[in-house]
Amino acid sequence: MTVTFLGTGTSQGVPVIGCDCEVCSSLDYRDKRLRTSIHIMVDNTSLVIDTGPDFRQQMLREQIRKLDAILFTHGHKDHIAGLDDVRAFNYLQKIDMPVYGTSSVLRQLEVEFYYAFEKYKYPGTPQIDLREITDEEFSINGVKIIPLPVLHFKIPVTGFRIHDLSYITDANQIPESTYERLKGTRVLVLNALQREKHLSHFNLEEAIEVAKRIEAEQTYFIHISHKLGSHKTIEKELPNSVALAYDGLSIEL
Repeated sequence: MTVTFLGTGTSQGVPVIGCDCEVCSSLDYRDKRLRTSIHIMVDNTSLVIDTGPDFRQQMLREQIRKLDAILFTHGHKDHIAGLDDVRAFNYLQKIDMPVYGTSSVLRQLEVEFYYAFEKYKYPGTPQIDLREITDEEFSINGVKIIPLPVLHFKIPVTGFRIHDLSYITDANQIPESTYERLKGTRVLVLNALQREKHLSHFNLEEAIEVAKRIEAEQTYFIHISHKLGSHKTIEKELPNSVALAYDGLSIEL
């Protein structure tokens, strides 16, 4: 299984106009963070989790020419806004793109991309096949996927476990039942927004504590705000089994 980090930032994690902080003025490529998304290639099945505003740029950068399905964690704009650009894969693969999400996420997609679901569609609109998921295990092309329910303050968000990889973004609470599903995770991907406490995201200290509890062989932090600090600064403070992810990082499991 190959995992590629398409983006590791937030809407406050990309360079901010007029900001001269350590991150926004950095020349280190690891500090140039597009909105959070990940690509997973497993058993010849190509999956993307979330399509933020940078989706098209990310797919072009990584030269991803095949996409079998998209999984959504939740319906916030910074995680769904790029779905319109799935039309390129509709054209190449001659299929309606399977899109997986909870009922609330699918309803949000129908609102945001209403033109893709009208009875009489304008030529060239995205062709999307909505597929509802619950907290129960499901599969895509035989690949088993275990939902990981978490909370983003009061908003339900779905993380995903695929084999030994567990992926959680936009969370600050993990139920005990989800910790049970995380047992045996080899690689954990987890949000760590900033140093300060936050209403709906784990901060750095909280994310480290969660990583210690799960005890994955390796943990990567994502959904990084520019407030957290530069890659070279933060990596010096992290435990040996924890690292900041960066855009374009690819790992093999």
